[in-house]
Amino acid sequence: MYILKVGVNYQTTPLEIRENLRFSDEVIDGAMLSLQDYDYIAEHIILSTCNRTEIFAVVPEVNAGKAGLIQFLSTWFKLSPEELSEYCEFKEGEAAIRHMFTLAVGLNSLVLGETQILGQVRDAFLRAQDLKTIGKIFNELFKRVIAFAKSAHHKTAIGAQAVSVSYVAVELAKQIVGDLTNKHAAILGAGEMGELALKNLQGAGVSQLTVINRNKTTAQYVAKRFGATAASINECKDILADVDILITSTSADEPIITKELLQPVMSKRRKALILIDIAVPRDIATDVARLGNVYLYDVDDLQYVADENMEARKAAAVQIEKQLDDELTSFQNWIIMLDAVPLIRALREKSFHIQERTLDSIYRKIPDLNEREMKVLQKHTKSIVNQLIEQPIKQAKLISMQDSFEEDKTVFQNIFGLNEDDEKYW
Repeated sequence: MYILKVGVNYQTTPLEIRENLRFSDEVIDGAMLSLQDYDYIAEHIILSTCNRTEIFAVVPEVNAGKAGLIQFLSTWFKLSPEELSEYCEFKEGEAAIRHMFTLAVGLNSLVLGETQILGQVRDAFLRAQDLKTIGKIFNELFKRVIAFAKSAHHKTAIGAQAVSVSYVAVELAKQIVGDLTNKHAAILGAGEMGELALKNLQGAGVSQLTVINRNKTTAQYVAKRFGATAASINECKDILADVDILITSTSADEPIITKELLQPVMSKRRKALILIDIAVPRDIATDVARLGNVYLYDVDDLQYVADENMEARKAAAVQIEKQLDDELTSFQNWIIMLDAVPLIRALREKSFHIQERTLDSIYRKIPDLNEREMKVLQKHTKSIVNQLIEQPIKQAKLISMQDSFEEDKTVFQNIFGLNEDDEKYW
């Protein structure tokens, strides 16, 4: 079996492509179940966030697995395999496994060390478990990935001074506007990203905050926690007429802020309007930037925001990369040992079957044994079996790590007679 990763991310793929290659919360379950029906895909997990869409898969054959994944993406997103191949990045084997670890820690994130991605990886793993799209290999791997990422954030400075995309969005606003103390800022979208943006705006000293959401009740609930004002999406024009900064982070499939909506608002405004769109797909239509006095930024613009407080994180990243080598070796050894499992199981089953037959024979020949005597016999014969098979089990593990495993396996089976009753022992 081989491990593959295919996908697009903010480092390799333009935003206008990424937003068309995204699985929304409403469709991702169906997509994963659909992929399960494709040949050569033994296990898989789909991770889709604002900065990446990636599929991790266990496949029996690399080229066939790659072809299956591209065919799935092509069918799902109605794009030709050639179009997809231009942007999709493949990793296989150790490179794919390393990518999973560094991704969960936040080493591949737009904001180095951000913790939100770990939660997203965990959610994707739990979803795959619920949908039963993963098996033994990914259950083991992702448990290790999540544990390693948690440990890295706990034991190193990679997570020092919690930073997120929302934090960088506010930093960008500060660079553009300067002091935010007397500014009016609004958030469009009351989800996790919106709440983080509110927290960071509040920390930056913004004097007036507004939460805009399709469901005003949700907006009121979030606004109350931050001492902000709540508004429904229908009140958006009134808010835009007064606000200095708008940060958007909804899960809408189409732009909410359009040129047609904003044009009459801007004709009455005298001050500039800063729009920061951290949603994927985007909440703000790109032609909005053509309006006078409007300054539009999207999630890809954030990577160019200088963060002067990242030195500790960068040093921690180097430390984590070194620790990761040991983690990769450990998992690779676990994978290799999987080949030894059937051999070891067959040897143990045959050995203990022999023990049971021997005990049955003793009980028939010495029928007057009491319960204590029978337990002593069971204990000591089991001990004899365990001692006898201890060294063969070690050898089974060793030969599973050799290139000559298939030949050595046959010799091992012949020595211990494991082919005598394949149905029972193998």
